[in-house]
This record gives sequence, C-alpha cells and structure tokens, in this order.
Amino acid sequence: MNLKARLEQGETVTAPGVFDPFSARIADTSGFDVLYMTGYGVNATLLGEPDAGFASYSEMVGRLRAIVNVTDAAVIADGDTGFGGLANVERAVAGYEAAGADAIQLEDQEFPKRCGHTRNRKVIATEDMVKKIQVAAAARVSDDFLLIARTDALSEHGIDEACSRAESYLKAGADILFIESPENESQMSRICETFKGTPLVANMVAGGRTPLLPDEDLFAMGFQIVIHPIYLLGAALDAMGSALASLRGGSETGVADINSLNELLEFSRIWDMDDRYR
Repeated sequence: MNLKARLEQGETVTAPGVFDPFSARIADTSGFDVLYMTGYGVNATLLGEPDAGFASYSEMVGRLRAIVNVTDAAVIADGDTGFGGLANVERAVAGYEAAGADAIQLEDQEFPKRCGHTRNRKVIATEDMVKKIQVAAAARVSDDFLLIARTDALSEHGIDEACSRAESYLKAGADILFIESPENESQMSRICETFKGTPLVANMVAGGRTPLLPDEDLFAMGFQIVIHPIYLLGAALDAMGSALASLRGGSETGVADINSLNELLEFSRIWDMDDRYR
C-alpha cells in the first residue's frame, strides 16, 4: 500500500530515518513499512559532511534509487530546497518520482540549507516557495506522489509566520505540511489545531529544538507522520564506537556475525543461483 492510501485511511506513520540500502534493509526487516530517506544521514554517510547542502541532486537521487531497490516499504525522501531554482525543483520532483519515492519533502530555506535543528537557517520569500510548490505539483506524473512542504520560518520569525506560510503552501498544492522545530508543546498543539484534517509531520531529534515525545502522544495531538531522521545514525555512531573500543582492547565481540549479515543481505539468493547453474 502506498503512502497516500495509508494517509487517506487515517493510518498513523512512524518512519525511521534511513540513509543507505543497508539501513533500509534493516528497517524493512524490522517491520517498518514507511521509511524516511534523511538528508542528514546521506550527507554523513556518503560524504562525511554535515547536513548543509553538500549532497547534490545526483547524489541524493542515486542514493534514493539504491534504497528503493532493496525495500518494499514506502519511502519519503528529503529533497532539501529542490537543489536550486524552479527548473531544479522540476527536475528533482521528476527524478524522485521516477526513482520510486512515495513523497518528496521540499523546504523554504535559502541555499545552501542547514539541518532544521541547527543554527543560522534563513528562509526565502513566501511567494518564492509558493512558486516552487506550484512547479512541483505540475511536474509530478501521478497524484499518488505526494508533496511535503516544510517551513523553517518558526525559529527566526515565530509561530504566526510559520503557520501563515504553511497555509500558503497548502493552497499552492502541497499535500502534507511540515512546520520544522516547534519549541514547546503549546506550539505543537497550535499547529495541529490550525491544520486539523491535513496530514502533518513531526520531527523527533534527540538533542534538538523540539520536545522529544512518544509517537503515540504526537498522534493523539494531531500529527499523522512522525519521522526519526537521525535515530539509526546515532545508534550506528554509538555501536561502532563501542565495537571499536572492544577491538582496541584486543577482542572482536558483541556484534553480529557473518551469518546474520548474510541473512540480511540475502546471500542465499547468490548461492541458489550458483547451485542452479553449476
């Protein structure tokens, strides 16, 4: 079932952030049927750089295609600012849809963008973002491919401006709204009350600007999609650090063995082919 059908049926969605085919396989086999391709994670794992606009359109769409290729889950894909002007937005939407994403997230930051829970974010004019959304809506082939409009205006311009922008983006053709980094539960409740009936995204980031609440509380509040963009990346950081500390101590212990890795990566398919054509 695609993301649009899930939302129309009133389903709530918890989407872990994945950043490569390996993390996508792990999330898929763990029972998650909607995944979020995180720009933060792609920048970190592909380039070793912060989420500050370093990954290009080609790099992002290539990573998206690789993720979609190994999972049956629906994929929400971070499209940053659309990678430039209106023609770039058109190209990004067409490319992400062709690559197999269920939704693209576009934000109203200036380029180069910054992670939504860090400093120094600046937003473009509302009318410029409206044009981007209109171009995005015209560029998609199917209405099943959803447009998520994100505004980063709240931190610098306040909740009133953020809600006003979100309303404009909804009228321009966005299917889902994402008001980034509300700073307290009062602001979160206001977002849900203002846009009741519209699918809304909540972004849970440990150590970020937004209170870290259980998904069930967020769903009860009125958010329909909860993304956890850096949760697996943070888990990988801690786990790899612990494993390397053990290795420096002279032992290789406490990690998955090759049999577990072979199972995840479906090595049996290769062996079956070897046997079949031997």
